[in-house]
Amino acid sequence: MRPVLTAALVLGLLAPLVPLALWSVGRGWFYPALLPDFTLAPWEQVLSARSGVPAALAASAGIAAAAVALALVLGVPAGRALGLTRIRGRALIELALLAPALVPGLAVALGLHGIFLRLGLTGTAAGVVLAHLVPVLPYVVLVMAGVFAGFDPRLEDQARSLGASPLQVALHVTLPAIWPGLLAAAFFGFLVSWSQYILTLSIGSGRVVTLPLLLYAQASAGRSDLAGAVAMIGLLPGLAAMLVLHRGLTGRAPGAA
Repeated sequence: MRPVLTAALVLGLLAPLVPLALWSVGRGWFYPALLPDFTLAPWEQVLSARSGVPAALAASAGIAAAAVALALVLGVPAGRALGLTRIRGRALIELALLAPALVPGLAVALGLHGIFLRLGLTGTAAGVVLAHLVPVLPYVVLVMAGVFAGFDPRLEDQARSLGASPLQVALHVTLPAIWPGLLAAAFFGFLVSWSQYILTLSIGSGRVVTLPLLLYAQASAGRSDLAGAVAMIGLLPGLAAMLVLHRGLTGRAPGAA
């Protein structure tokens, strides 16, 4: 029964990707044909340097990685404080952290655009990274708060009493204990940053071109073949991050016994 449910779940998750995969290798797909006229022309076009896809892929990966790194630097201490400290108004703090996810993205983008315009950060990759912190940081803080809620700080006290330095405590006691949660927080943060469209378009002012911007541009132009190819490329970093997360949590590759 379990293999059947697993297979059904996998098929359900992959089913929406089938039309994208077919469009990415199709010259045209018209009724009543069940399959498109197959061609590799869309892939040849999107993989060429002139398409801008390789540069946008690198920009998306760099921005997402930078946003996650900053979110971890800020979110791990904040998550530790929330997870280990019993403070009044904890629910209000968590609600405030979730506010960017509850407010419509367009409203957040318009508000940030006015601020970043005064700071001279619009149209820059640094501005886009800082803007991505708004939706990424809440995920990192809340995940790490849950991780530290189950962490026993007395382990750190014991290590210090045995002569361990603060760096040794962090590397050999704290980090191994929170490592799975740290990976999960980085994974979710990366995916949130990777998929940002409105914030990137608003703060980047069209000068910072990422993969979601190219995807929307091709879809709006009616180029379903190119949009399908770009969408399939956009899945790769998420799948790679998922494999890294799986290896970090289980210690083995997916499918290994």
